[in-house]
Amino acid sequence: MHEFDWSSIPGALPFLWDGMKISLEITIQAVIFGIVWGTLLAMMRLSSVKPLSWFAAGYVNFFRAIPLVMVLLWFFLIVPKFIEQLFGLPSGTDMRLASAMIGFALFESAYYSEIIRAGIQSVPKGQIAAASALGMTYSQSMRLVLLPQAFRNMVPLLLTQAIILFQDTSLVYVSALADFFGAAYKVGDRDGRLVELLLFAGAVYFVICFSASQIVKRLQKKYHPA
Repeated sequence: MHEFDWSSIPGALPFLWDGMKISLEITIQAVIFGIVWGTLLAMMRLSSVKPLSWFAAGYVNFFRAIPLVMVLLWFFLIVPKFIEQLFGLPSGTDMRLASAMIGFALFESAYYSEIIRAGIQSVPKGQIAAASALGMTYSQSMRLVLLPQAFRNMVPLLLTQAIILFQDTSLVYVSALADFFGAAYKVGDRDGRLVELLLFAGAVYFVICFSASQIVKRLQKKYHPA
């Protein structure tokens, strides 16, 4: 029977915290880029200009049809060489973090796009008619009328997707990047206490994600009272 020994954890906390900072950095960057690019994709998909609508639909369907871990592997193998050539960086420069951020951002924007598109469509069509009657262009109607109302409705869903994204950052282990999960695995493997470190990592993920989900529930009640 396995005898639990948690003595490795206190000394590993600084290393684990460094890993947590990487996980949070990837999450924040991907959320910001995902919402910005996802909003543009949603607007293109709702546009009457067919090429824009087809491009956005193709982009979203492509990234939603393949596993995230495969996307991360693609970017881990392709992006470093591209960046090295583009900026003239020395061969072998560590691009793991940049590759992970780009992969997550492009992948998550497909999911944010669908959330934002649904949010825009949830705004009554009369709002567009009213904006047009006031002489607003399509872009002005979107920026000043629809998007502010849509984002108000979408806040809980956007935050829920951010929680899922934070959980998915553990997949960067495929590029040997020492995020929080990777750091816990390395310490556990080094000290022969893999079970303890992974249980500790799981508990930390649970506390963070459960706490965030409670905040989302409160916001949902605030914006969508029963």
